[in-house]
Amino acid sequence: MGLTSNNVLVLAIASAVALFVGTVWLWPRLARRGWRAVSGRVGLLFATQLALFAALGLGANQSFGFYASWADLFGQEDEQGVVIDHTANGGSGGPLQVTDVRRVKETGSGRPQRGGQIQKVDIVGRTTHIATSAFVYLPPEYFQPQYRTRTFPAAVVLTGYPGTAQALVDKLHYPSTALELAKDGRMQPMILVMLRPTVAPPRDTECVDIPNGPRTESFFAKDLPDAVLAHYRVGKKPGSWGIIGDSTGGYCALKLAMHHPQVYAAGAGLSPYYKAPIDPTTGDLFQGNEELRNRADLWWYLKHEPAPDTSLLVSSSKVGESNYKDTLKFIERVKATDRTRISSIILESGGHNFNTWRREIPATLQWMSGRLSDR
Repeated sequence: MGLTSNNVLVLAIASAVALFVGTVWLWPRLARRGWRAVSGRVGLLFATQLALFAALGLGANQSFGFYASWADLFGQEDEQGVVIDHTANGGSGGPLQVTDVRRVKETGSGRPQRGGQIQKVDIVGRTTHIATSAFVYLPPEYFQPQYRTRTFPAAVVLTGYPGTAQALVDKLHYPSTALELAKDGRMQPMILVMLRPTVAPPRDTECVDIPNGPRTESFFAKDLPDAVLAHYRVGKKPGSWGIIGDSTGGYCALKLAMHHPQVYAAGAGLSPYYKAPIDPTTGDLFQGNEELRNRADLWWYLKHEPAPDTSLLVSSSKVGESNYKDTLKFIERVKATDRTRISSIILESGGHNFNTWRREIPATLQWMSGRLSDR
């Protein structure tokens, strides 16, 4: 049974309840002195606490999508990673391969012309040789005959770290939200390319081109758009692409839009931070390269580099978010530039979690839609 299986969660809850009842039932028999009785009490208490924490942890993982599998949890993920492609053209199958197709569950319609479609794809970077999986949402219009020659704007959507791409579909509801907003005329039909920024798991690369390591920024700035353009009817002009992310993905979205405005016309960071951290999950990202370190620091970039011609959106909460003061400062720094445009979503209260981001996603998609062209 998989880590995110409902059966695993039910089993953990049932075990915790059974151990609690067993502890209450057996406690009088173990209320004696002697090493056996004491060991029995310690064992029951330990087992009950362990089962309780396991149930709570599995429940939290179900809600927030921290880990996708047991291998992911224990740092043994081998399904995705940095792949060295030794063929001249990057593989005969092309840079993007569709591996699964599903409907947008909330619509109740199996016809893509009515409810759109979600495709699971494998992507291999032509220049970076990074391989990762993603989910691509195609709106109903993509399949309708009257739009057969039309191109569509696209938004890359990133999770936090470690995150799972599946959570963008099942927990944050990006496809169903986009579908309903477009049906109501509140946004234009858009293609969503949903994946996690952790393309070299379990390492958190912070969307940096690491010296002698994964060139993650180049993958998102060059290889990913190229792979999507080669397979789908997406607008080819810079104004056709945007990028959205939460937490680590939010930092990546802002940085990529600022570093590559010729690719991404808009970048939205939900609960972002503004400087790449260095911790055990990232390792040494810059390896002493001061130029790389500075470029990854959005505060430094705003102060020392020409203002990029792009639109940015940031979000935070007055109560519950640690980035609130930094976000207000970032807004003021961007407002002081002459070309970069800044918008914000500031909630009265919220947190660094899915519940908060679900409240911000509809407005974020509408904002993104208004800044992208379909040509």
